[in-house]
Amino acid sequence: MSFAKTPDPPYYAVIFTSTRTAVDEGYHAVAERMVELAAQQPGFLGVESTRGADGLGITVSYWSSLEAIAAWKAHGEHRVAQASGHKKWYEHFETRIARVERAYSGPG
Repeated sequence: MSFAKTPDPPYYAVIFTSTRTAVDEGYHAVAERMVELAAQQPGFLGVESTRGADGLGITVSYWSSLEAIAAWKAHGEHRVAQASGHKKWYEHFETRIARVERAYSGPG
């Protein structure tokens, strides 16, 4: 996965930090489907994700508005994936929503 190509701020970031359980049972297929589905949602701007060998993962999705984030959270297929995550895939997770006020990149 590469860096998300976001517009000039302001926009919003949903930061999902998680630790995985040992259960795999379709996790990767569902995770890929959620990225594919999120990309089809109004207001979606991009996503960046990584997971370490220790199981700690961070996924940041970028959205144009709080309304777009709320619509994605309520999406039926996403709700099913969330329930599976709560039940079998995540030992613990934290979700944070932030407004991006400034953004820059480098070098050059």
